[in-house]
Amino acid sequence: MSKELKVFTRAEVAKHASEDDCWIIIDSEVYDVSTFADMHPGGAQLLIEYGGKDVTDDFYGLHRQEVIVKYAPRLKIGTIENETPKIAIPKPGALSKVPYAEPSYWMGFKSPYFNESHTKFRMALRELYSDIKPEAIINEELNKAPSLELYKHLGEEGVLASQIGPGPWLKGLKLPAGIKPEEFDYFHEMIAHEETARVGAPGFVDGISSGYSIGLPPVFNFGPAHLKERVVPEVLLGRKRICLAITEPYTGSDVAQIRTTAKRTPDGKHFIVNGVKKWITNGTFSDYFSVAVRTEKGITMLFIERQEGLETKGIKTSYSSAAGTSYITFENVKVPVENILGKEGQGFQVIMYNFNHERWYICCSIIASTRAVIEGFFKWANQRKVFGKRLIDQPVIRAKLGAMISAVEPVQNWLENITYQMCNMPYLEQSQKLAGPIALLKYQATRVAHNVSDDACQIFGGRGITKTGMGRTIESFQRTYKFAAILGGSEEIMSDLGVRQAMKYFPKNARL
Repeated sequence: MSKELKVFTRAEVAKHASEDDCWIIIDSEVYDVSTFADMHPGGAQLLIEYGGKDVTDDFYGLHRQEVIVKYAPRLKIGTIENETPKIAIPKPGALSKVPYAEPSYWMGFKSPYFNESHTKFRMALRELYSDIKPEAIINEELNKAPSLELYKHLGEEGVLASQIGPGPWLKGLKLPAGIKPEEFDYFHEMIAHEETARVGAPGFVDGISSGYSIGLPPVFNFGPAHLKERVVPEVLLGRKRICLAITEPYTGSDVAQIRTTAKRTPDGKHFIVNGVKKWITNGTFSDYFSVAVRTEKGITMLFIERQEGLETKGIKTSYSSAAGTSYITFENVKVPVENILGKEGQGFQVIMYNFNHERWYICCSIIASTRAVIEGFFKWANQRKVFGKRLIDQPVIRAKLGAMISAVEPVQNWLENITYQMCNMPYLEQSQKLAGPIALLKYQATRVAHNVSDDACQIFGGRGITKTGMGRTIESFQRTYKFAAILGGSEEIMSDLGVRQAMKYFPKNARL
């Protein structure tokens, strides 16, 4: 049962200003912090100095709103007579009302792309993730991977399936907001990646979705029937985890140079795999691995189950080890020849088949993360006071915010345009027409992220380089946005690929 709240005058609150009897006012609401003083991170004396006073501006200058949401049930004792709170506390899962905090359709603008099902889908995911967010933020800092129980929960709720794209693999599965599998499109998937990114715990959420979203497509697109029937539902329902293992210490983008070998046994029934893989997301806790190897016929993709001879070790990177980034060793690992994904010697085609989709989903995530940083910047500029005025009242701050907004909106619109093409082009046409635009979008989106991160961190100052508190989101972003600029193809490779694809269609008779 919730406790009964009383009504006080400001004069009554002012009487409670001692160490043993300390009340404060935050936005016309009264809090008894007497028993909390010793637990206050800034020390009891600092809190007692504010006893009996209205500390609204000071509180929001030092704390995130989630602090008051967390402690209000314990500490709130009443309200101020004839006053009502002026600061909005959003309900869990609500859309933001901060300008440009959401893609334009969810800010009240018209769009030819979205409908009510997309709104229901976004709201369902946001509400679900709002329940997970506290755990995600804690485990991000503790380097603790998503639990199998959470993974199964997300699988049962259709969250995992919603990040893999429309297709026959969704048949019979539950999806968020009751979306029917046959109605699910790439805009729904785009929203799924955006909402996942908004959690604000990049290592933890990559621990949820990054591995299977690139490791499972080789199975359901190229795997033999016996693997599809067993593995696809196991992964999408959260019962098993899978990752993609291509990169090696010796080679990244140059896939043709991989050294991991797979040699047939004398009876021809198995491959014996030896070699190493590096920077494999989700590898430390995966059950299954989609692995690029070299056989006598060339680059080949194999489905390998965790077994004796396959060892994974964590690699510490810029973000949390919750992502399970790993170094994988294969030492005489025995794999049935029936586990070839596609055809022997044609592994490069299997790898390339999902590259566009992987790069596209990276764009969805990094643009959404960038937008969340801009929202945080906008809020901070409105509440932070320096030299007697809010930051937003300074022209230089408005100029920086304007540059951020005018950079993220074009890449969002380009993303939506490409997503529309994906919804309306068969795969072959997508391969011919979208490889270049997706590569260039990824390049531009990560350049935008770089600039937004730099300006946001600069304006947040010390808070922007502190892992906790007001600048938590900014610090995390400036430390991790480079993942999007490197994984799935570096910026340099993306820029070059985009131009080379355009050169294929450049008319030979075109002249100035």
